[in-house]
Amino acid sequence: MDVISFKREYLSLSDRLYRVAYYILESESDAEDALQELYLKLWQMRDRLDEILTPEAYSIRLLKNICIDRIRTKSKIIFSDILPETEGDVPQDERIDSSQRLQKVLAAIKSLPDRQRQVLTLRMIEGRPYEEIVKITGLNYLTLRVVLSRAKKQLKGKL
Repeated sequence: MDVISFKREYLSLSDRLYRVAYYILESESDAEDALQELYLKLWQMRDRLDEILTPEAYSIRLLKNICIDRIRTKSKIIFSDILPETEGDVPQDERIDSSQRLQKVLAAIKSLPDRQRQVLTLRMIEGRPYEEIVKITGLNYLTLRVVLSRAKKQLKGKL
């Protein structure tokens, strides 16, 4: 695919794609970064783009996957900040602090409503993908995202 075709078929979608990314990520800067990453991937595979029948649908699918990867990475970072480290030789007083912190996190998780606790555990502790959690819980994707978001907010408020 040449530059002119790329601009016409893919860059013209930038406003719609940005809105999709913003809807998923709920952040302007994250949406812009995801969109930039999408265009970089598309440009790197420009030789194969002529085979794509629906550039908009293909772009949205790629963008959704990029956004989900960003959410997963961000969730792991946030949750790892909450949990204490268990590696290496840690002084006794730090181990006590870590143990107390872990107990506080576990108590906060236990105090969540059942649905929030289940979704948070499946996603953050077990690391299961959204699609699997949807099947397990019977929630639709958007409801799952809302429940998880509320659980994280309540958990942060209790810590």
